[in-house]
Amino acid sequence: MIMIEKINNFIIWVMIGKGENKLSNIQPALPIVTKEDIEKYLEQVRKLISKGKFRIDRNRKRPKNIALFDNYVITEEDAKNILLGLKAEDFSHLLKNEHPGYEHEILYVFGKEVDLLKRYDEENEILNLYIKFNKIDAPFDFLIVISFHIEDNNLSYPFKP
Repeated sequence: MIMIEKINNFIIWVMIGKGENKLSNIQPALPIVTKEDIEKYLEQVRKLISKGKFRIDRNRKRPKNIALFDNYVITEEDAKNILLGLKAEDFSHLLKNEHPGYEHEILYVFGKEVDLLKRYDEENEILNLYIKFNKIDAPFDFLIVISFHIEDNNLSYPFKP
C-alpha cells in the first residue's frame, strides 16, 4: 500500500507493508499561486527582458519554437513585445522541471493570442501561443523561454474572467 501525505509543502510517499513504514520518495509539491503572485512574477520577468537577460530557446530540441519563426513573420523585437505584454490572465499553470538535476525548478506556462502574418502569404492569422518560462534567480538572474510556439493543447486560464 502507498500512502501519500503533504507536510510543509512536500509530498511524501510512504510504502506501507508487513508492519513496516518505509520512506520511498520525497518531492516538493507545486505551490498554489494567486493572481497577485503571478503579477509579481511577471514584474520580475519584465525587468529581466528589459535588461536583455533572456533568451528564447531555438535549438534542435525545440523544433516547434523554430517552426514559429520559420512559418510566420515574427522578429526578435516582436517576440520580446509579446513576452512583455503577458498578463496574469494569460497564466495557465505550473510545471516541475523534469530534467535530471533540475527537479527543484518550477516552470510557468502562459498562453497568448497573437495576430501574425504567415510567411509567403498575404493574410494575418490569429494564433494561440504556448509560452513556458524558467526564471533562474540569483546569482544568474536570467529568463529562459523554453517554449514559444503555437499551442497544441487547450490551455485553461484560472485568472481569466
